[in-house]
Amino acid sequence: MTLKISDIGEKELIRYIISNFKSITPDDTAITPFQDNNLISTTDMLIQSRHFPENMSYFNMGFKAVTVNVSDLAAMGAEPFGFLLAIALPKDLELDFFKQILDGVLKACDYYGIPLIGGDTNEASEIIITGTALGLTDKPLMMDTYSKGDLIAITGEIGHAALGFEIDTFDNIYTKKALKPEARIKEGLVLRDFATSATDITDGLASELYTIKKDGCGFMIHEEMLNISDEYKQLAEDFGLDYLDLILNVGEDFELLFTITKENLEKLPIDCIVIGEVTDSDVIELTLENGFVERMENRGYEHYVSE
Repeated sequence: MTLKISDIGEKELIRYIISNFKSITPDDTAITPFQDNNLISTTDMLIQSRHFPENMSYFNMGFKAVTVNVSDLAAMGAEPFGFLLAIALPKDLELDFFKQILDGVLKACDYYGIPLIGGDTNEASEIIITGTALGLTDKPLMMDTYSKGDLIAITGEIGHAALGFEIDTFDNIYTKKALKPEARIKEGLVLRDFATSATDITDGLASELYTIKKDGCGFMIHEEMLNISDEYKQLAEDFGLDYLDLILNVGEDFELLFTITKENLEKLPIDCIVIGEVTDSDVIELTLENGFVERMENRGYEHYVSE
């Protein structure tokens, strides 16, 4: 049988690329030694039909294109340096819509303190926005440099965007998180001096945990520590959805997932939510509110894989 890319998915494609180019850093971004510093570079492609909800404004499309890239800089503890924008548009797209996208990009660049320094335009059958973000750091925050006993924490509540994708109204925290996510760049700069490792949550908590897991180490996550409100559980039930599935497997939160020693947690000058700890179990587990422990499945979002 001839394998197609839909048979293996995005993460396996990335592993193939990394295995053939030994200079690639298997982390949130590329890391290139630059004088006495490190150049941090990342790129993300957003396609209208796959990455932008139907009720997302053109302004928020542009804002998100910057956010997803800056979030990777945040995960590395990097100072934003510059942003490149490549955008492909249908030839019959109204000019005003293009201006709204660009306004979103520029407002996001201003918000994150990252100047737009160049880019490219082209034609396509739907809106495609590719951003490239550059940053600098003398101490990159890697994703797998944790140790047994480290605590696992997040910079804010997760699962809000996943629920927001299901809600039609706009006057709630969930839809706002889904339609205009914000990167935790300031928090990333702080964590650089306190955390033992970090990544950002784009494809769901479970998927990110499996991505950063290394041999010999495991993670124990506690449901009661995730701060899941009764309102959240009820809304998920109203939509016929499993609230834990939304929180663990959907993503798009752009919060930072990080590990930290107990000593440094006491000194950390930003708010966070501790959700578990690093173990030597070599598996990823979830302690439910009822006390039962179950193995966490890896079912995060995958490009190319058919639904």
